[in-house]
Amino acid sequence: MALPGLGRALVSAGKLGQKAAEDLYKKAQSGRTSFIAELTGSGAVSASDLAHTMSTAFAAPLLDLDAIDLQRLPKGLLDPKICSDYRIVVLSKRNNRLMVATADPADQQAAEKIKFATQLGVDWVIAEYDKLSKLIEAQSTTANEAMDQIVGGEFEFDEFAAEAVTTEADKTTSSEVDDAPVVKFLHKMLLDAFNMRASDLHFEPYEHNYRVRFRIDGELREIASPPVAIKDKLASRIKVISRMDISEKRVPQDGRMKLKVGPERVIDFRVSTLPTLFGEKIVIRILDPSSAKVGIDALGYEPEEKERLLSAISRPYGMVLVTGPTGSGKTVSLYTCLNLLNKPGINISTAEDPSEINLPGVNQVNVNEKAGLTFAAALKAFLRQDPDVIMVGEIRDLETADISIKAAQTGHMVLSTLHTNDAPTTLTRMMNMGIPTFNIASSVILITAQRLARRLCPNCKAPLDVPRKALLDAGYKAEELDGSWTPYKPVGCSSCNNGYKGRVGIYQVMPISEEIQRIILKGGSALDIAQQASREGVRTLRESGLLKVKQGVTSLDEVLSVTNE
Repeated sequence: MALPGLGRALVSAGKLGQKAAEDLYKKAQSGRTSFIAELTGSGAVSASDLAHTMSTAFAAPLLDLDAIDLQRLPKGLLDPKICSDYRIVVLSKRNNRLMVATADPADQQAAEKIKFATQLGVDWVIAEYDKLSKLIEAQSTTANEAMDQIVGGEFEFDEFAAEAVTTEADKTTSSEVDDAPVVKFLHKMLLDAFNMRASDLHFEPYEHNYRVRFRIDGELREIASPPVAIKDKLASRIKVISRMDISEKRVPQDGRMKLKVGPERVIDFRVSTLPTLFGEKIVIRILDPSSAKVGIDALGYEPEEKERLLSAISRPYGMVLVTGPTGSGKTVSLYTCLNLLNKPGINISTAEDPSEINLPGVNQVNVNEKAGLTFAAALKAFLRQDPDVIMVGEIRDLETADISIKAAQTGHMVLSTLHTNDAPTTLTRMMNMGIPTFNIASSVILITAQRLARRLCPNCKAPLDVPRKALLDAGYKAEELDGSWTPYKPVGCSSCNNGYKGRVGIYQVMPISEEIQRIILKGGSALDIAQQASREGVRTLRESGLLKVKQGVTSLDEVLSVTNE
């Protein structure tokens, strides 16, 4: 009988007779255990003797694992299942080679498995088999305990709903990554994010740790630190249910998925993957359709601002622009307007990149640059579809702007967004894009600039004594400081996030009056437009924010940070 390399090395070293080695090997095969486990378990060779013999026979260094700190071992370099199956521990990585502790350096199958899984060479270090087994069990226990602490025991989840029909190939791929702890962990994270009113989830792999953060009320908070070993399985699971290519890890990918959170409640998620140094970072955006139906009153418009906006969108034609940085609530504002306009007698078409909120009764188109379906191409098609209202996700170039303006001039209501700091600079930005001033003056009827500020928690907010000079420096007029109101500060309680709960919009709603049209036609600057708007009673973003402070809705610090002038 052909002995494995470990058996031959022991016989050559005189530690074991040929017959005894063959008998032990037969016993291991019939009992379906490893030869090395049979050797040490039967007492034929002690774990210490075996380690010293292997070190001499294979000229490999000997390591005492008692001196190893479990917490300092690198994580995520090799699948824990391979480590457990072959009884090996990864000690370090240098350049393109792994240093791996083993009790059996003659195990070629283990070496090949490691090379295939990591594309790295292997340098063996000899360790005692009993200590190696204990260390592997400790690593496994630590990982399981960490997952149990995060997941919190048993958890019931509703089923994921894929957007497309699942193919047989997908079923096979899905089963490969259908690891129960990973599935449970992902479901819990998604449901926790939804229940905590988060807008995004970030899954971030690093060299020695893995973290999950939620963006709640505009701020990122670390929620969990799962074992780094789950990063690949978690990424694969997310990619399978988001209809992405599970084998492609070198380029960014985008996908979508759905989660049922009730009998009739389905939440959409937009998923983006990004290759980083230590694995794929995944960001999941929560797209809650109900956010478009909260109503205009819940967004935070002051009565006169609301009146101006409703008056503009109720006109038969013209262009209404919403402007602000990423994450300032522009999409929700636009969809709230669309929801008000969405009646049986109105034909509404939208072009977005991508469509974030599903609104029944609205014809939504996803822009696809690779396929040639640009914003401009979608707009041209819309104009042949007998539209009443057109929504363009973003005006990015002159061609899109030109077609949008022509649509607004020929009897259509056009809604769109731009990335500018405030309403007056939107008009000068359009001039700089190359749009003729007479086209801007004759088509744009209203511009709304907005920011999102965190709302103070009504349960724990406390009055704050702010010096009069600080209030004047912030932008309050002397006559406003009459002692009839007091600013509040965040405190923090069990029902809020560091003193804040939810967010409120801060708006600058600027109708394009005849006087502003004249300034545009003369090629006036943003400063000229801003001064005229102020004379017409249009508040700046800072002034709108300061009004929210007077009302006790948000804090002065929050307003100063989001309206940085």
